[in-house]
Amino acid sequence: MSLPSKQKSNIAREFLRSALAADPENNSIPKILDWLRKQNEAVRVHIRRTGFNQLDQWIFDGKLQNLRHVSGSFFSIDGIRVHTNWGGVSEWEQPIINQPEIGILGIIVRDIGGVLHFLMQAKIEPGNVNNVQLSPTLQATKSNYTLVHKGTKPKYLEYFLDPRKSVLLDQLQSEQGARFLRKRNRNIIIQVEEDIPLYENFVWLTLGQIIRLIGFDNIVNMDTRTVISGIPFGDYSPEIVEFYSGMLSRERESDGSKFLRSCLNNQDALHSFDDILSWLTGMKSQYDLRVEKVPLAGVKSWSISDEEISHKDGKYFKIIPVEVEIENREVKVWNQPLVQPTQEGICGFLVKEINGIIHFLVQAKLECGNHDIIEMAPTVQCLTGNYRHEGVKKPEFLDLFLEAKKEDLIVDTLQSEEGGRFYREQNRNMILKAGDDFPVEVPENFCWLTLNQLKTFLKFNNFLNIQARSLISAVSFT
Repeated sequence: MSLPSKQKSNIAREFLRSALAADPENNSIPKILDWLRKQNEAVRVHIRRTGFNQLDQWIFDGKLQNLRHVSGSFFSIDGIRVHTNWGGVSEWEQPIINQPEIGILGIIVRDIGGVLHFLMQAKIEPGNVNNVQLSPTLQATKSNYTLVHKGTKPKYLEYFLDPRKSVLLDQLQSEQGARFLRKRNRNIIIQVEEDIPLYENFVWLTLGQIIRLIGFDNIVNMDTRTVISGIPFGDYSPEIVEFYSGMLSRERESDGSKFLRSCLNNQDALHSFDDILSWLTGMKSQYDLRVEKVPLAGVKSWSISDEEISHKDGKYFKIIPVEVEIENREVKVWNQPLVQPTQEGICGFLVKEINGIIHFLVQAKLECGNHDIIEMAPTVQCLTGNYRHEGVKKPEFLDLFLEAKKEDLIVDTLQSEEGGRFYREQNRNMILKAGDDFPVEVPENFCWLTLNQLKTFLKFNNFLNIQARSLISAVSFT
């Protein structure tokens, strides 16, 4: 059930109140971290590398020419050939995750003591760096919640399937375009008024607490970050914007109040929304992307052994088979392939005050698995291993992040990729202040956007990639 426009405006204000909520003494950040530690200690987890011939539910299918689950559900590892006029390489082949199902990434919220609280799950995924991370209330593929695995039903599923539910946010958003083939998930937030059961590995948190926890390495998982990145906080008159930002300022204006102004102000941006849309449309029209399926066993420059599918130069990533045992999952024992990184990565936004408002330097980026050729990405998003050598051409602005001074960094954390498909993959997430001498004029595939404009684009499908959304979720107003 969607909400009337007036009610949506009130909800945006309630979301903002939750984002600004102080850390309550009875459920402080140290207490939450201690609760997560105890959740980790309470569950037995065993992840072991194995061989593909030991994956009893997975087969190399000679007819479909891929690696797939025997049920035909969940996902497959396919081979693709890519043709494009983007960048310096016009054609390549690679393995990719093909998961056409649209999963649910859903959070239940409830007013507790006059503040919206979010029902978060301490969830273990087989690929997580540190086992337990804070996940959405419900995080499930269609194969999971239709019980293809013959396990138990995910907790709270019935609330998201109820047609009478009060929907506060509902978006289809993309996953990693270099690893997934046109994969999307439904990012949804629903509100309940009644008391609901609270299971032992769930906890109620304010939005402000979740954002603060994103400031720690690998505490809040990728799925939570993508959902909360889309939360709207509304557009307000300059007087109300100044009131809110003034609440946060003390002797001098804080970074938090500057980001809040960038989020709420829709009048002082460098470029209009229509101009940005025209820029992005021009980028999509300028570049071509054609993806065709090829046999996985014949993907150029990649080889298959019983232990892994890997690139001949050891670059990019591997596909590895694992056996999994996790006590508190719907299915406690299973096996599957996971994608393992072979190089470290950086995802970073440069920010700069323009017209008195913080702007984010956005990159128009083509990735082979994108739905619509180009998505808006962070200023820098790359694997950095190859770029630390002399004579190698680096991505635009990468040196600014590699040589960043601590005092110029607003965000600098390690954040995990989604642990259900990726094995212990984490990228350095950074938001970096550009110097006063950094130019406003930028290359044609870059554009300055305010946080308010980024939030506006997040209302629609497939405009901001998941790396950009992850960074946006880390922006704190307090």
